[in-house]
Amino acid sequence: MKFFLRKAGHPNPQVQTVPDGPVAEFPITGVGREDGGSYTCDYHSIAEQSRWSYLSDPVEIIVGEPSYPKPSISLSPSWGVSLGGAMAIQCRGQHQGVRFVLNKERCHFPPVDSDGLEAEFPISNVSREDGGSYNCSYHSRSEPFNVSDPSDPVELVVRDPSLSRPSISLSPTGVTAPGADVTIRCEGQRRDVRFFLHKAGDLNPQQHMDPSGAGAEFRIPSVGRQHGGSYSCSYRPRSEPFVSSEPSDPS
Repeated sequence: MKFFLRKAGHPNPQVQTVPDGPVAEFPITGVGREDGGSYTCDYHSIAEQSRWSYLSDPVEIIVGEPSYPKPSISLSPSWGVSLGGAMAIQCRGQHQGVRFVLNKERCHFPPVDSDGLEAEFPISNVSREDGGSYNCSYHSRSEPFNVSDPSDPVELVVRDPSLSRPSISLSPTGVTAPGADVTIRCEGQRRDVRFFLHKAGDLNPQQHMDPSGAGAEFRIPSVGRQHGGSYSCSYRPRSEPFVSSEPSDPS
């Protein structure tokens, strides 16, 4: 076979003849900006050069652009959303007039052009499928295959009101002396879940554990001033790691 590698926008393909076997390789060493783009390939028999294959599906080479600092990503509202609610994912970079791209495994989102430093990706009528880990990146509108490093990931956890709320309790109760040990216990009504302990003012759960039963204990040794505050807990089914119960009443 004779194989042809074609890059979108370039008139001359790379050609490789393979007398034996069904595979051709086109190595790219020292990848640079100019190598970013959309590629396809096709082939024909050496003996029957008039019979061509169809073009392959395209693949894209995305080249990281070191001059673009990675953006930041956040959720609005930051405390999460219940099924059927509305929210937005916000991405912020350090260059104006760029195109932002939202990334989630096995999902494609239309890019958003921004005249400022940030872009917003709204999600209305949030479903279970919207839960997951997201990051974003950006690129110049004129160079779509030269892209910034991705942002740090952010998790969208969707609250399901049909999951019963857990309860929370402290041991010992009342005022806790500095240096004492405190245990926070969360109780649910189903097994095979993962519990998360939340402290008011902190966006990320403080701890989590996988209990064998329907409850979990979180031990805080040598309590100090930094541990004071209002706590609640929630749980997520292990089969749906981005779906959560509503939080417990605070304690």
